[in-house]
Amino acid sequence: MDGLVTIRTIGHGLAAQAVSAAVAKGEETGCPVVAAVIGGGGELVALLRASGTPFPSSQIAQDKAYTAASFRVATPDVYKMVSGNPALSAGITVQPGIVMFGGGLPIVIDGEFVGAIGVSGGSEERDIACANAGLSAIGAGQQ
Repeated sequence: MDGLVTIRTIGHGLAAQAVSAAVAKGEETGCPVVAAVIGGGGELVALLRASGTPFPSSQIAQDKAYTAASFRVATPDVYKMVSGNPALSAGITVQPGIVMFGGGLPIVIDGEFVGAIGVSGGSEERDIACANAGLSAIGAGQQ
């Protein structure tokens, strides 16, 4: 039927594998993290929080995943997209759930966007490494 759109999204099984791998990577590096996966339609599919992770990290991980899913780019790339326009940059930063620092990555499997992963709890570099571990665990491209 015209006017309908099909959205492919990551299922809970793959999402659970991704967050488990991301949290395991954090534990391996001595840093507890939270990992969240948002589906292609913007829905929370999986969330896993390691013991000892700072409380705000649960929401930050979801926001990173939401941002990466919304724009279909890594969260730092959103900053690059808006940084040259002060009005746009100021406006986007006050939108709920938008994060422009590292740790949110789109999930692309077999060339198809299906969601995003967000990780919070460590440095940007560590969060990105953990998010990449989640992507690798499910056969998605790393960024």
